[in-house]
Amino acid sequence: MSESSTAHLTPQTGLIPALNAWEMYLNDQGRSLNTVKAFLSDVRLLTQALPPDRTLGAITTTDLNNFLHWLEHERGVPCSPKSLARRVTAIKSFFRWLHRGGAILVDPAEKVVQYSVLSPIPEVLTDAEIETVLLAADRYRRQTKPDARPYTLLALLLATGIKKSECLGIHLNHIDLEAPGGPVIFIRYASPANRYKERNLTLPEDWIPAYREYLNQYNPVDRLLPWSPRRLEYLLEDIGKDAGLPKHLSFDMCRWTCALQDYLNNVEPEKIRQKLGISKIQWREIQLKLRKLAGGG
Repeated sequence: MSESSTAHLTPQTGLIPALNAWEMYLNDQGRSLNTVKAFLSDVRLLTQALPPDRTLGAITTTDLNNFLHWLEHERGVPCSPKSLARRVTAIKSFFRWLHRGGAILVDPAEKVVQYSVLSPIPEVLTDAEIETVLLAADRYRRQTKPDARPYTLLALLLATGIKKSECLGIHLNHIDLEAPGGPVIFIRYASPANRYKERNLTLPEDWIPAYREYLNQYNPVDRLLPWSPRRLEYLLEDIGKDAGLPKHLSFDMCRWTCALQDYLNNVEPEKIRQKLGISKIQWREIQLKLRKLAGGG
């Protein structure tokens, strides 16, 4: 279902039927269950603020601005800046879809001001801490019963900056140690909606020995790391504790540390963006945070 899913909608249609059609459209686009649920929940709030007989074509920019004011100041339910920003995004997405599909002649959300919320600056590892946690992970490989899994996981995250979900989705055939330009890992997505995030990342040569040890020790059949997200989180936490790290070692911390290292090493911004697999819009906030982390204000 595409934009044509608005074909049966007109300016005289009510909000509820339009929302039902939008839900089908979002699902057809391969959006995640959480995204669809959040967007629908946000726009459904509009039905509480508008008269029940208000049609799509009768909704104005003033209506939407009054609705946002109601959410923020009059509804009686806390609405954080982050939640408000997401609701503006949802409303804009909904009415843009209606307008592009011809259900309404004018997009009332077009001139609604987009709220931009900068989330807190993330915590990263210093150069000394990177060395400390890698040494701690490497010690597992030297135990009486060697275990290369902690180092394989940690070094991979620090080198590639991949997200937890991407790490969990790696299959053995996504790793090519014999690639012409050197070892690479392919980050792939099942959903067509996320294809723009797919990319090939270079693997450091010094990661390969630990990876081979890990394969011999665990003999994974399909997925590179066939454990639950929580189990791998515990693994990182244990490395951090063994290293005496005062911070909470996590997937997110490794991702930001990798990005910051590239930024400090003057890697081209576009290459960092592509390595992280994020859109140009997302990169604006990420770059701003990297600049602050680097001490650039």
